[in-house]
Amino acid sequence: MSTVPTDRVTFESDGETLVGTVYRPAQRGLRPGVVVTGSWTTVKEQMAATYARRMAEAGFVALAFDFTGFGESGGRPRQLESPARKIGDIHSAIGFLARHPLVDPGRIGALGICASSGYTAVNAADDSRVRSLALIAPWLHDAELVQEIYGGADEVRRKTELGLAALAAYESGAAERYVPAVSTTDPDAAMFGPFDYYLDEKRGAIPSWDNRFAVMSWPQWLTFDPHPAAARIKAPTVLVHSRDGAIPHGAERFHSALTGPKRLIWTSGTQFDFYDQDAKVDEAAGIAARHFAKTLA
Repeated sequence: MSTVPTDRVTFESDGETLVGTVYRPAQRGLRPGVVVTGSWTTVKEQMAATYARRMAEAGFVALAFDFTGFGESGGRPRQLESPARKIGDIHSAIGFLARHPLVDPGRIGALGICASSGYTAVNAADDSRVRSLALIAPWLHDAELVQEIYGGADEVRRKTELGLAALAAYESGAAERYVPAVSTTDPDAAMFGPFDYYLDEKRGAIPSWDNRFAVMSWPQWLTFDPHPAAARIKAPTVLVHSRDGAIPHGAERFHSALTGPKRLIWTSGTQFDFYDQDAKVDEAAGIAARHFAKTLA
């Protein structure tokens, strides 16, 4: 793998200071820029860094950053999976990249992986600065898929009530309530099961990632639905997914609702293969890079 020069950067989002890494390409002159974001609960050093590096190798100025309340960035509550807050952060990141001295502000794309595909898409629907969009292994749920994934209406209601209670307690001065983000032993974890990517120190279980999930996240996460935004997206969009990945039906539905230029590319592999397995990352990142090269020319 080639050496990609990087810069630690900061920018503001809704009054909080966010920390990011800019990955610089070898090419000189103003270059297209790409904001890269990863799966829910994650930090910039995980899959976002992996894809940002690939984008820089392909000639783009790429930005990966920690969302508000995650990693090195400021803000509370910590580890709050708030779609609205994260969408606002992506909007701020686009603005930062548009002002970067190496970036042509008229050629900016956004690449979302897993859950942040939905956040990236919603921002793109109303942000004309985003000229191209790539969604990798996209997690795009709606109310029907939420019930399928989270154990039916009763379990969704239970999680929602737990989240509302945690939020009320926090607003009354209590500390944030947390559960593990991933666990093989705690059924209340946000992800309960043998999700090796997050449990293996050689993969996603890195020191900068906190394995915890703010319980007050549940109502916002469970009611988030990016699908209505699809019809408003004008930027050319490519989705790259696998039938063996997470909720492929969500990607199909979202793709069907897109009214602008679009492609849905089916490949192979599990959801976590897209995060850090070299062959799969090379394939998916290559598709995204070619898409950006064509649409941000």
